Amino acid sequence: MTSLRTPTEAVSVGHPTYSQTLPCEPSTAEIGRELVRGVLGVWHLDDLADQAALVVTELIANAARHTSCVEIHVVLGRPSATRVRVGVVDEEPSRLPELGCAGESDESGRGLFLIEAVADGWGCEIRGTERCPWGKEVWAELRTEGAE
Repeated sequence: MTSLRTPTEAVSVGHPTYSQTLPCEPSTAEIGRELVRGVLGVWHLDDLADQAALVVTELIANAARHTSCVEIHVVLGRPSATRVRVGVVDEEPSRLPELGCAGESDESGRGLFLIEAVADGWGCEIRGTERCPWGKEVWAELRTEGAE
C-alpha cells in the first residue's frame, strides 16, 4: 500500500504538471498543503507556498463539503513561465462552484472569496465531453515573482 505522505517528485523544466489522488475529506487538506509546498520547492517557487497552500486548502474543503466524491485529484501545473495553477478535480460536474453569501456571523462560505483575494484568477472546467461529463476541475492561478 502506498502512503499518502510519499515524498513529492516533480520536474522543474518545460511546463510541468504534478497530480496526486487523495481521499475527499477535510483532513486531506494537510496532505494537500505539504504536496503544494513540496512541488513549489522543486520548482524554486517557495515564495508562492503560503498562497498556494491557502488555495489548495479551500479547494479541498469545498470538494469535501459540497460533493459526495470518495477521491479527488490535486493538480499543480505551470501553464507558463509566469503562472502556477493549483486545482482540485472531483467527479461531480453538476456541482459548480459559486461565490457564497456568508453573513457576518457565519463560520463558512468564504472560501472562494479568499481564493479570489490571493489568486490572479480562478475558474472551473468540466471534464469529459458535453454529452458525458465525468467531473470538474476547480482551479486558481498565481503569478510567479518577477512576472509582469
